[in-house]
Amino acid sequence: MTLNQKIRNLKPVDLIFTITAIMCLAPFISSPIALILGFTLASLGLIPTQFNLAALTKKLLSYSIIGLGFGINLNEAIEASRQGLGLIISSIFFTLFLGWIATHFLKLDKKTGHLIAAGTAICGGSAIAAVSPAINARDDQTSLALATVFVLNAVALFLFPAVGHLLEMSQHAFGTWAAIAIHDTSSVVGAAGSYGDEALKTATTLKLARALWIIPVAFGSALMFKGDSKKITIPYFILFYCLAILIAHFVPQFHSTYILIFDASKRLLVVCLFLIGSGITVSKLRNAGHKPLLLGVILWLAIGTASLTYIELFL
Repeated sequence: MTLNQKIRNLKPVDLIFTITAIMCLAPFISSPIALILGFTLASLGLIPTQFNLAALTKKLLSYSIIGLGFGINLNEAIEASRQGLGLIISSIFFTLFLGWIATHFLKLDKKTGHLIAAGTAICGGSAIAAVSPAINARDDQTSLALATVFVLNAVALFLFPAVGHLLEMSQHAFGTWAAIAIHDTSSVVGAAGSYGDEALKTATTLKLARALWIIPVAFGSALMFKGDSKKITIPYFILFYCLAILIAHFVPQFHSTYILIFDASKRLLVVCLFLIGSGITVSKLRNAGHKPLLLGVILWLAIGTASLTYIELFL
């Protein structure tokens, strides 16, 4: 079958979805707009059913982050990680502890509460996906946690850049705040990318340093809930991201190529946010209920406010 025949055989839903996804590669489509486009198509029932969008999004996001590594300066990455290490560690333990207390007072299911706290503390959906099998969480518990995190990620894409500009935050300060206070890596990169390239590089480096804590937190969660530590998923894309930074540093003669990869990766991340928006529906938001969302908001406001205060006072 020729390419023209394949195009003619596409269903209207497939065609609309494909064209919109391709549009997100254009520079005039920002990360928040891409998320809204995805959510709009999902709400109108214009999402193809033959694709596993969750798996596709995860794969494209991994490729995008690895590509961003080619635009990161090694010395700057080391310095940013060194400066932000204390803030990363303290924010993770603070969020998990506050999550445990708030879950108890809200009388929320313990595993659902822990998944929301882990997602807030580390890296949103990736952390929830890693911790969920380790504590033998049910599908409904995992879905509630994911829905809660997705809602707050969508809000963060609009709210954080607006607050950053209002407070006249520097690129470095905003990148640090985004990496600490926004859940998913995709939303961190989306918000920071809309703020500026320096913010993007700082946020990506710190966020992935924070994401490494998936492994110890998942192991600790397995022990806490007497789950199965053998089911823990290791985020190998972080290692390839580090490898990309090293290649760009030690093989500098291809600098122009690295810049092209970096720019292409930024656009691909916008497509990832479109795909994430395509997975958010009104029914999912409704099913999340008020208690999980309330817990998510409490944790988000706490870590967002505390980290912002620290950054404004000491960085």
